[in-house]
Amino acid sequence: MSDVYIAVQNFEASFIRLLDKVTNGSRIEINQTGTVLFYQPGLLNGGSVEHDCNTQRSVGYYLEALLMLAPFMKTPLKATLRGVTNDPIDPTVDMLKTTALPLMKKFGIDGEGFDLKVVKRGMAPGGGGEVFFSCPVRRTIKPVQLTDPGKIKRIRGVAYSVRVSPQMANRLVDSARGVLNQFIPDIYIHTDHMKGAHSGKSPGFGLTLVAETLNGSFLSAEMSSTPQGQGDPSLPEDLGRNCAMLLLEEVYRGGCVDSSNQSLALLLMTLGQQDVSKVLLGPLSPYTIEFLRHIRDFFQIMFKLDVQKPSEDERKGGEKVLMTCVGVGYSNINKTLK
Repeated sequence: MSDVYIAVQNFEASFIRLLDKVTNGSRIEINQTGTVLFYQPGLLNGGSVEHDCNTQRSVGYYLEALLMLAPFMKTPLKATLRGVTNDPIDPTVDMLKTTALPLMKKFGIDGEGFDLKVVKRGMAPGGGGEVFFSCPVRRTIKPVQLTDPGKIKRIRGVAYSVRVSPQMANRLVDSARGVLNQFIPDIYIHTDHMKGAHSGKSPGFGLTLVAETLNGSFLSAEMSSTPQGQGDPSLPEDLGRNCAMLLLEEVYRGGCVDSSNQSLALLLMTLGQQDVSKVLLGPLSPYTIEFLRHIRDFFQIMFKLDVQKPSEDERKGGEKVLMTCVGVGYSNINKTLK
């Protein structure tokens, strides 16, 4: 079988340019047909970065990598990213703010400069949104023991709408509450309607829901409307109901980390001190399984997997996987000692 080369897409080229901006001394070569990429990583530099993300993918696609790299920069990262903030493919900025940031805090990545905010909202396909992300640097990552998620205590969410009637967001909230009120009374869904210059270039709406447990774990689900000119238009009632069902599905899967942040948790466990870290996850997503292979290739770290089947009377949802590993003891080579 001959080698199959896939041309570098525009959004991938934009991602490589972003990596070039946050590093110092990276060497990147792409051949003329765009089928071979040579990448020699440089040192993580950080500092203030501005980047216009390609609108084929949302800002969440770029942010996922920055979340993993930011704690190990030389200087605290202050990144302004412009493009699509919410689309149906990638995790939205709202979801990363409410689930990924609290998860990183458990690993000791915290401080007054740790923030992610939506300055302008931009829906697919036009974009026009703007996001500001800042993260302090850390010398080391501490090991964690997240083995008991606890019961769900409350549900929070944000229903957003841009360049459509503000009533759309209220319809989203009503349909989602119609499903969730049967299970828990403490539900608050904030409506966010951005107007004028803050509303991007394309119309759309969507919903992000987050269930918080007694032990401080966050499980999330989200849905965005179909981008303008791509398929059948979405109804807010259907979207709100489906998003609520997705959240219930995520709660059933359970674990201390939701399925969209599994890979972030596993990377931080790998880079932790030379001590045992344990995290209870729901069923592993295909992305996470592939990510575990990368961790094995790059760090020679193998995780111990214990599948836990809940008994019938416990009502604890689906099968869980207890992931255990010993960290590589990575320490930030950039951070100067005071």
